[in-house]
Amino acid sequence: MKKYAYIGCLGFIAVITTEFGVIGILPQIAEHYQIGIDKAGWLLSAFALIIALTGPFMTLFMSGFDRKKVMLAAIAIFLFTAVVSAMSPPFWLLMLVRILPAFLQPVYIATALSVAVSGSDKKEANGLMGIVFMGVALAMVTTVPFATWLASLWIWESSFIIQGVVNTIALAAIYFLLPAMPVKEKKSYKSQLTILTKPTFIISTAMNFFMITAWFSTYSYFADYLNKAKGMDGTMVSYMLFLFGIIGVFANWIAGKMLSWNVAKTTALFLSGTVIMPFLLYFSGDSLPANIISIAVWGFLYSPSFQNASTYMISSVPKSLEFANSLATSFGNLGVTLGTTLGGWMIVAKGAAYNPWIGLVFGLLAFMMIVWRSFLEKKTEKPNIVIPYH
Repeated sequence: MKKYAYIGCLGFIAVITTEFGVIGILPQIAEHYQIGIDKAGWLLSAFALIIALTGPFMTLFMSGFDRKKVMLAAIAIFLFTAVVSAMSPPFWLLMLVRILPAFLQPVYIATALSVAVSGSDKKEANGLMGIVFMGVALAMVTTVPFATWLASLWIWESSFIIQGVVNTIALAAIYFLLPAMPVKEKKSYKSQLTILTKPTFIISTAMNFFMITAWFSTYSYFADYLNKAKGMDGTMVSYMLFLFGIIGVFANWIAGKMLSWNVAKTTALFLSGTVIMPFLLYFSGDSLPANIISIAVWGFLYSPSFQNASTYMISSVPKSLEFANSLATSFGNLGVTLGTTLGGWMIVAKGAAYNPWIGLVFGLLAFMMIVWRSFLEKKTEKPNIVIPYH
């Protein structure tokens, strides 16, 4: 039902605002705590690493619980995190409360997608999932840039205040608008784990990991990159985040339509940005008009990355939506962790201007996985040739 998909989308906005809301304020956090930008990046990479390590297990463990209660519990923890973070606690405590919601983030996403497609036919499923994933782009165009803009005018803690407000709205929507949704038939752990034996699923998982690593080697340090490599101040960075998100909303809508047509080709089209962007950002130099165009292209090609990666993985095991998506979320966030770590290292070692070239390397690896899976699928589709016995 579309109503459930939009509720899931609202919760996704809250989740993404919390996870990526720190991107625009990492330089301010580093200055406040007197630490390096790479260490401040741990607020993003540690969050992503916890998701990567625990996501599938938490999703399996909670697969038998009432879906409404699962979504409420997840958003409630995100709200708690925002409230504590807004109090500018010591850095170790800020790290700790940032990690807590990460345990339930993939559970929320998998559950919201499952709720969205419940009762729908196969043709509508990708469209409904697209509505839920639209929360990523909407967060990028509304809450994330607004929080960054407010932090540039006021204090960096205001970013966490915005996160708290968004989580409160999402919590209310789930509580009042979503009915109780007990799981009628719980799948056995063994039946869900069988997808790990499928070669196409394993290859799809690797593609997801490489693609997200490619994008986040630069995107995790969006504010720092635009500041150091392009000479933009905090206000201009917030405008660029807004542009990035506006384009991203349109890109997610386009991607949702295209995925219903061809999953592999759509994924490859948007993945091409990991190869195109390093050159585009390099040749745009210090020209503001050229950089605006580059960031618009970047936002269009990047924004549907999580939607494309999840759909690409699920398409190889369509009957295991929840567990497959939790693995997509986990390996995607493992990519966030590696991309953020490599990006932070590159900034310290060489400078922010070199970060997009990390994306080029991992983008090419992701393309190799798409080609490999396509080869395997064509190989299995070939009919057996029976030679008559004489």
